[in-house]
This record gives sequence, C-alpha cells and structure tokens, in this order.
Amino acid sequence: MAFTRATGKHRRPRRSVRTGANIAGVTTVASGVVAGIAGPALAAEQAPAPAETGLQQAIVIDDSLADQIQAQAQSQETAAAEAAAKARAETIARQEAARKAEAAAKKAKAEREAKERAAREAERKRLNTFVSPVSGSYVSTAYQASSGLWSSGSHTGIDFHAASGTSVHAVGSGEVVEAGWGGSYGNNIVIKMKDGTYTQYGHLSSLDVSVGQQVTPGQQIGLSGATGNVTGPHLHFEARTGADYGSDIDPVAYLRSHGVNL
Repeated sequence: MAFTRATGKHRRPRRSVRTGANIAGVTTVASGVVAGIAGPALAAEQAPAPAETGLQQAIVIDDSLADQIQAQAQSQETAAAEAAAKARAETIARQEAARKAEAAAKKAKAEREAKERAAREAERKRLNTFVSPVSGSYVSTAYQASSGLWSSGSHTGIDFHAASGTSVHAVGSGEVVEAGWGGSYGNNIVIKMKDGTYTQYGHLSSLDVSVGQQVTPGQQIGLSGATGNVTGPHLHFEARTGADYGSDIDPVAYLRSHGVNL
C-alpha cells in the first residue's frame, strides 16, 4: 500500500522559520535582561539625593532626648549631692553649736556652783567669826578690877570706851535671850552664842533687837549710853558660861580665843 504526503495545514513548517523565531525570542529576552541590569545603574546616576525618612528623624530625636535625660539626671544627681553635703554641713554645725552650748552651760554651771560654794564658805566663816563689840575702841576697865562701885567687889566684865550713841555690835552669831532693863546694868542685851556661851552688853542708850531674834557677827544691836549704875557713858561687856549673873569668864581671853585682837 502506498502512502502519500499530507497537504494543507498539516504540513510541517520549515525548521529555519522556527529557529529564527527562537533566536529572536532569546535575543528579546537577553535584551530585557541587559536592560534590567543596566537600569538600576542608570537610575542611580540620574536619581536625586534620597529624602529624609521618618525613621531617620526618629533616631535623631531619640538621641537628643537621651542626651537631655542624661543631662537632667546628672543635674539631679549633682543637686542631690549638694543637698546632701549641705545637710551634712548643717548637721555638723548644729552638733558643734550644741556641743559648744553644752560646754558653755557646763562651764557656767561650774562657775556658778564655785561661786555658790565660795559664798557659802565665806558666809560660814563670817558666821563663825567674832568681832569687837565696839569698832576702833579699847578696854578702859579690866576684868575683875576691884572697886566699891560693884556689888561683888570686882568687875565681872570689861568696859569699852564709847561715847553715848556709839554703835554696839554682836560679837558673833547667836540668839537674843534678853533685851531690856537689867537693873544696875541699865538697858542690856544678852545673846546665847552658837558655841553655847553667852555675851552681855550693858548701859545701852537704845536697843535694836528683841528676844528670839537671830543676830550675826558685826550686826548692830544697840547704841552705847550711861544707863544703870555708871559714872559715864561706856559699854560694859561680859562673857559667861550661862545666862545668869555669876557665870562670867574673862572677856578678853574669850574674844582672843575667837580671833579678836584687843
């Protein structure tokens, strides 16, 4: 059986046509590739400088804010350090002031106590001191001098020279146990001394103390005169072991034993 060649559209195209089409396609594709490769380079040369983006601004702002925060933190830290230093200085100053005030108070207290002790000691010495009953005077009639002027026949005390109205002092500390008229002694005062002895002051023109009154050394108790059994104004002074007449002791020795120089 014999076969015949097909005709019409079933005819196989020539290879040269198909090959040319394929080459053209490859060329077209290659050209596209070259154009794609060359495109960016050309665009890079011709494109303007890139505009700032939001991201870049954010970075710049973030850096600036960080610097501000750091500066603020450093400022606050410096301020805190200065405040702490100032507080420490103020605390030290207060403590120093308190220490000085306490030291001054202690010193003042010590000085005050020393003055008080000195005053007490001076007062104690003063109260234990004896003085002459008439300042700047002298003994005009001695103890136990004999004369018919005295009922006992002798002088039971000593007489101090004193014009009428001369100040008469307590010779030491004690309590007044008699103040008034004493017979031949005239106006007289009797004082019980702190050591238990007694002193008498006679022929006074006036009295400045009363019974029960406390007296101190050198205190004025009256004025000298010429009351009672006398021949003229003077002070009659006696020292006794008791309050009554007849217990007399040597007044000069008594006063000298208590530091009074006659």
